[in-house]
Amino acid sequence: MLKLSKKVDYGLMAISHIAYCEDDQKIVNTKRIAEEYSIPVELLAKILQKMAKGGLITSLNGPKGGYVLARPPRDITVGQVVNAIEGPIELVHCYREDETECQQLGKCSVRKPIRRIQDSIARLLDSITIEEITRLS
Repeated sequence: MLKLSKKVDYGLMAISHIAYCEDDQKIVNTKRIAEEYSIPVELLAKILQKMAKGGLITSLNGPKGGYVLARPPRDITVGQVVNAIEGPIELVHCYREDETECQQLGKCSVRKPIRRIQDSIARLLDSITIEEITRLS
């Protein structure tokens, strides 16, 4: 089944919320986002840390600390969020050029078509910005 993980779903909700609050010059903390969307705080904290490590959001320390976007929402894509949280999309494990463990690799007739599908999905996700998602919600 081809679907985004719950972590990615939560991450998209969180970064959209941060983008929305940034319009009002607000810093958003983990607890507030978790309460707003009924997301377990510990899980959300890990997701936000991954997005911060991926350069999508910035953590601000202190009693009134929280998160802000690292760059404008028009410059952050769904593909970048997916990659920061889960890593690159892989429809099949043999997608990478250096994959040698697959015994069917030499005879496989679907690898190239699957690669095209995977590349198309990645391009689509990279074409949708957080600004668009925030505007549509």
